[in-house]
Amino acid sequence: MSKGSNTPVPTTALRVELGWRSGPGVPGADASALLLVGGKVRSDADFVFYNQPAHASGSVRHEGKRDAGGRVTDSLLVDLTRVEPAIETVILAASSDGGAFGQVPDLYIEVRDTARNTVVARFDNPGASVETAFVLGEFYRRQGAWKFRAVGQGYDSGLEGLATDYGISVDEPQHAPPPPARPATTAPPVPPAPAATTPPPPPAPPAPPVARPAAAPPRPPAAPAAAPVRLTKVTLTKAAPSVSLTKQGGTSGAMRVNLNWQVRKQFSGWARKLGRPVAMHDDLDLDLCCLYELSDGSKGVVQALGNAFGALHQPPFIHLDGDDRTGAVSTGENLTISLDHQRYFRRILVFVTIYEGARSFADLHATVTLQPQYGAAVDFSLDECTVPSTVCALALITNTGNDLVVQREARYLVPERGVSPQRTVDYAYGWGMNWTPGRK
Repeated sequence: MSKGSNTPVPTTALRVELGWRSGPGVPGADASALLLVGGKVRSDADFVFYNQPAHASGSVRHEGKRDAGGRVTDSLLVDLTRVEPAIETVILAASSDGGAFGQVPDLYIEVRDTARNTVVARFDNPGASVETAFVLGEFYRRQGAWKFRAVGQGYDSGLEGLATDYGISVDEPQHAPPPPARPATTAPPVPPAPAATTPPPPPAPPAPPVARPAAAPPRPPAAPAAAPVRLTKVTLTKAAPSVSLTKQGGTSGAMRVNLNWQVRKQFSGWARKLGRPVAMHDDLDLDLCCLYELSDGSKGVVQALGNAFGALHQPPFIHLDGDDRTGAVSTGENLTISLDHQRYFRRILVFVTIYEGARSFADLHATVTLQPQYGAAVDFSLDECTVPSTVCALALITNTGNDLVVQREARYLVPERGVSPQRTVDYAYGWGMNWTPGRK
């Protein structure tokens, strides 16, 4: 499609794919969506992006990144049947991370019909140069049907400029208040006023009583304003694998650890090399787990296996929300860690196992996101697996005494014959626990 052109789209579930070619010095990019009424969002909840991955209506969901041989995509799932009647337009945007879009080769946006797996619209190369954000396209209603328009409107103010242009309240850094004014110390002392030498006037007669209206009832307290959205994030890579939660402001509240994934129905890379065709299935069941060691030396595991879901308000201060089989970013597998009790933590190792549905992580794309209640989100993608691994160490969280550090592991482990994935992780990281068979 050319800039400004439009085309009808089916009113169904669509995948919107932002894509580009990666390479040395190429900035990253992030897809986002804004749901508009009269050209503006109704509230910050109408903004879907990496830190706010799902709309309350279920109509738009951020699915995350995927890297296939240097071709990187970031996807949104849009279900037009669930878009609220008041919404007139769904803006499809992109923002760059670490540079301008002029440095991003082969940039495109593609709309696919997920039911038929066909391309219904595609817009290539909007002519980027110094822009750090783009409105690449939009869905809009026309005579009871939906259309897609290729837009290509650029911003040099990044995601913040684009978001505020549509009415989003963005969390800005807080500035320290100015110091209080100090009294002058060099001025001479003021002499006391002389005593009065004339007699005081007689007191005035008392005023007559005045009828006063009844006091108005107290006003109800105003509802607290919604917190502005936070655009900052930290992406861990092989070159920069760790981050301080303390420096990012993540020192209290609850931190959610989310794992979401996409299954690619094709033979796995390691299986092809070994001549064994092994494919992923729709019933793939991944389990997010963690090993923990507390400051008193106690150790344990949080996992669905054996119903060891943990607890948030008592040791180990870690809770597994549930068991999900879809991999959707709005649900997926979630661990919650109470940072209010971080003084009790010595180390936490977050890992994932394949419970059933596949024999390896090969051809599985997964994204890990650590979202503190306060502070920047931390995310990373799992690299392509090239070994027959059924367990992957994701992240190691370590309390150094005055800091809480997140280390990206992304380490695929291959259990020995007869050894469970949990025991394999234990051996690899020296946890030293005793294991017995379990089920869920």
